[in-house]
Amino acid sequence: MRIVIAFGGNALIREHERGTWTEQTAHAMEAAAAVARVARAHEVVLTHGNGPQVGALALQQAGGEPDAPALPFDVLDAMTQGEIGYLLQQALAAVDPSLPTATILTRVRVNPDDPALVEAPPTKPIGPFYDEATARRLAGRFGWTVAPDAGRGWRRMMPSPHPVEILEVREIAVLAAAGILVIAAGGGGIPVVPRDGRLVGIDAVIDKDRCAAELAAATGAELLVLVTGVPRAALGFGTPAQRGIVRLTVSDALRHLDAGEFPPGSMGPKVEGAARFAGSGGRAVITDAAHIAAALDGDEGTWIVPDAEGPSVLEPAALAV
Repeated sequence: MRIVIAFGGNALIREHERGTWTEQTAHAMEAAAAVARVARAHEVVLTHGNGPQVGALALQQAGGEPDAPALPFDVLDAMTQGEIGYLLQQALAAVDPSLPTATILTRVRVNPDDPALVEAPPTKPIGPFYDEATARRLAGRFGWTVAPDAGRGWRRMMPSPHPVEILEVREIAVLAAAGILVIAAGGGGIPVVPRDGRLVGIDAVIDKDRCAAELAAATGAELLVLVTGVPRAALGFGTPAQRGIVRLTVSDALRHLDAGEFPPGSMGPKVEGAARFAGSGGRAVITDAAHIAAALDGDEGTWIVPDAEGPSVLEPAALAV
């Protein structure tokens, strides 16, 4: 079976961490152990977010040598693809030296008229968390847009257009079919648009969960695994009525998404991407790294499935004390 596994950039740099190479390497080893177990039995394409990493790199650019020219954001996207790809390849080699791996710098075409680029305020958080006063001070200094991120603090926001086409999909599929664990479309891919007869990069960050759904569909994957910080998604998250979700049909997932159950800065894109892939005939599961193997056995995670596989299932309600 071909499986696309998508890790968030926050899986490598956790909240309240500085994001040192030592910290990221330790988290990459944890991720690699889970991925390698799956890759021994299935074809795996691995993709990842880059929000914390590309934000840190942009900060280094802004505060660096004033005579050194700043690089455009699409180049920073490419640099972090290489950075995180190298990090994951090193971790996978340490966990399983016999496992062949390859990182592909991946361009993703987006629509130049996407509302995220022409009219909507930026919504994709990148970089570290700040308190409101610090975020607003940095916004004034660097011309950023800043906003709260899921109640955890304030972050810089970037435009996040929807992916239209993964340009290196043929190469990814060929390598996967040859038994190579491919690391691709990192950070949602390098966003490019057609202009004057050629493709050019733009200042944007594509959501990795949306791109992972596109990647899974384009490469003929049967399963999409979206790795997050919790074993299962939940309805009523953070409230006394919170209930974990065992299984959601596509229709129910979209209904809850429209009702605002899943915030746009955290679980929302994962549910949206999972529903999009399951709606095209695949299956998707949302879980954390520690429960990937259990999720594949059907014992853990939140499964998003075609309506024909319904009904939706929630964990039992907690008993009142």
